[in-house]
Amino acid sequence: MSSHNSSLSLGADRDKVLQHAAEIVSRTWAEFDDARDHHPEPSAALLAVLTEPMPEVPSDPIESLDLAAEALDSSLTQARPRYLAYIGSSGLEIGALGDLLAHSHDPNLAIYAGAASDIETQAIRWLAQFLGYSSDFGFFTSGGTISNLTALAAARERALPRSRATGIGGHRLALYCSAEAHYSVKRAAEVLGLGSTHVRAIPIDQHRRMIPSDLASAIASDRAAGVIPMAVVATAGTTLTGAVDSIGDLADAAPGIWLHVDGAYGLPAAGAPTSRHLFAGLDRADSLSIDAHKWMFVPKACSAILVKDPASLAAAFSHNEAYIPHDFGDVNAVDATLEYSRPLRALKLWLAFKVHGAEAIRFALEKNLEQARLLYALASDAPDFEVLLHKPQLSTVPLRHIPNSLVTASAKDLSNHNAALQQAVISDGRVYISPAQIDGETWLRPCFTNFRTTTEDVVITFDTIREISEKISQS
Repeated sequence: MSSHNSSLSLGADRDKVLQHAAEIVSRTWAEFDDARDHHPEPSAALLAVLTEPMPEVPSDPIESLDLAAEALDSSLTQARPRYLAYIGSSGLEIGALGDLLAHSHDPNLAIYAGAASDIETQAIRWLAQFLGYSSDFGFFTSGGTISNLTALAAARERALPRSRATGIGGHRLALYCSAEAHYSVKRAAEVLGLGSTHVRAIPIDQHRRMIPSDLASAIASDRAAGVIPMAVVATAGTTLTGAVDSIGDLADAAPGIWLHVDGAYGLPAAGAPTSRHLFAGLDRADSLSIDAHKWMFVPKACSAILVKDPASLAAAFSHNEAYIPHDFGDVNAVDATLEYSRPLRALKLWLAFKVHGAEAIRFALEKNLEQARLLYALASDAPDFEVLLHKPQLSTVPLRHIPNSLVTASAKDLSNHNAALQQAVISDGRVYISPAQIDGETWLRPCFTNFRTTTEDVVITFDTIREISEKISQS
């Protein structure tokens, strides 16, 4: 046995280590208040540490925390004001503290865990109220992919009862979604045994929303061929362009078929006054998913699924496990979700509502919507930039640069130019944006989901893109 302390407690150093961690976090939060103009590279010393073999003996906890802090500081951090790539969390401060508390106590919400379970129930109820959804039954999950899969498993069991036990056999089931729906819909079809070839990608209109009449035609065609329509997935904010499907019209086009709303990205905007109208018909959905760790600002992982019929989840997932108490006939979370070990993911959102209030969350959403409109206007007014035909529905703003030298160029050359522009912007370091393939061509795709982003950051973002586009056009 080594002479080193083999205890897994921090012991007498615990308070000193906690205080040091608090200092690191405080410094980090302060640095997030303003965007930085470069992205630091990890030091040679850190890179050397990250290639070390597994340690067998203890190291100093404060030195180890400092190494972790340096590694994170040189990582891509979505919490920074000008990180506008993809769709991610902005690391709400009270949410981060909620995670510290939750992970310190580490309750398991597979079954009723006392007040921790009551917090989840209340957070779900507040979330439903915020969105304007009449059902407040649901659970928190690890992400939109799992939330979507959970809902669609319930839809499969309703469309083909006992399929969870017998499989789908010789039956053919179809799933309907927008041509620009998230890949998790196709993945759910694969996992649930439908097969990705039975996902019907319904055409989109000029606003990039699923066309209800085409949905109705696809359903009728499938029924005539003996295919069972299992579910329709309406996207409330596509990842690509932020388009919101017309939920009520889709419900009209598919009566009697399970309607799921994938609102992982965009559904928080149902709680914002200027965008609420886009979600008309939401309450007609059988289920919905929403990632609070995207546009409700809290840290990952904090997704939620809400359903109209509580029994539908139990029908899809419950087992009478000998080691799970069912004395009172209640449905445990383990009986209605995919997971057995369930951390307290709800606390960070519960604290966000409790500490800041729903109005502050609405204000932050509105600010991001305004920022998207501002960037759209800046790019639209610039003669050498192109935007989509319609103003952004949510906070995603695809744009691309078309210099005079490429006005008559091929689509491939124009895409190559914008791909090079995106990489040059990343290398510059002032702004982080991602590319997107829209109708087979490369665009830049800034997206605003951060409560720290300011109007000045929007202007700097466009000015940076413009400055770098001019440089690479002349090279």
